[in-house]
Amino acid sequence: MTSPSDPIAAVSQRLASFVADETARWQGSGAETASFLTAAASAVDGGKRLRARFCLAGWEAVAHRTAPSAQPGADVIAAAAALEVFHAAALVHDDLIDNSDTRRGRPAAHRGLEAHHRGAGWAGDPVAFGRSGAILLGDLLVAWSDDLLEQGLTQAAHAAGAREVYALMRREVTVGQFLDIAEEAAFVTAPAADHAERALRVASLKSARYSVQHPLLLGARLAGADASQTAALSEFGHPLGLAFQLRDDVLGVFGDAAVTGKPSGDDLREGKRTVLIAYARERMTASAVVGFDALLGDTGLDDTQIADLQQTIIDTGALERVEQLIAGYTLEADAALQDAPLAATTIDTLRALARDATARTA
Repeated sequence: MTSPSDPIAAVSQRLASFVADETARWQGSGAETASFLTAAASAVDGGKRLRARFCLAGWEAVAHRTAPSAQPGADVIAAAAALEVFHAAALVHDDLIDNSDTRRGRPAAHRGLEAHHRGAGWAGDPVAFGRSGAILLGDLLVAWSDDLLEQGLTQAAHAAGAREVYALMRREVTVGQFLDIAEEAAFVTAPAADHAERALRVASLKSARYSVQHPLLLGARLAGADASQTAALSEFGHPLGLAFQLRDDVLGVFGDAAVTGKPSGDDLREGKRTVLIAYARERMTASAVVGFDALLGDTGLDDTQIADLQQTIIDTGALERVEQLIAGYTLEADAALQDAPLAATTIDTLRALARDATARTA
């Protein structure tokens, strides 16, 4: 059994036992169902467990203020595990929307299902099968995340508050994901001066809140957080979440494939309209913007073209501006911890998580 002093291992164990139970539930339902569940299990495997860590830190920041030796119970372990499953669902749908080929160094879910179709020699279009299957796979993972959360809340003292945070997170991610695809379609009609602000709005809803702020608040609510503690964690979590997403945007353009698990420059091939791209376009001439936009989103970009786009972004000062924005949001988050009504022993944990979330090689 896992030691209570190793809560992340306990989260991984909870995930493993849940997936095993679900797999057993469908035994005898045919090879096709088995392959679907295998894809679901693969989707939740791996990752840095960042959201689970923030959830546990939020719980600890409140619980350890009055009971320093308290250990997380089944409710917060299940909630942290549920966040990881919800994250897996979001990645499956995000990769499908972005037409990504890889995730964590492996084929993206829709590509894996496509390959399974081909390998089985089934009839029909394997690409269409992979895309349809990934939609349903993401839906299954969302249902799993709800199931896991509810299993943990069965006897939780603060279940209502936890459900409130989780429901808000789900709504905001969905709206943020839609705004993300809408931004790629609507940027031509939106004033260029508004592009960065619009991209930040997407970053806030689609990633910042569900990656950092809501996990913190979910854990804190399960520990019985009061209004001042909730406010302090929100004031820490939201700017840190924005810094995290901006770092992810930088890595999506300049990251090492061996570290990120996705090809370098993949966001350029996908045509993502991030703050980094908005800043770059602001400093270009009109003719340069036309040439830049003609390449952005071209799935066939070769390494030389990627390198040229990367250099253009650097030359416009966009990369430096985003780095400054990341630093500013990180400082804002850290300032929220000053005199916060949280367990003093947890402040170092929160700062360490902030460093991990905004690292240049994350």
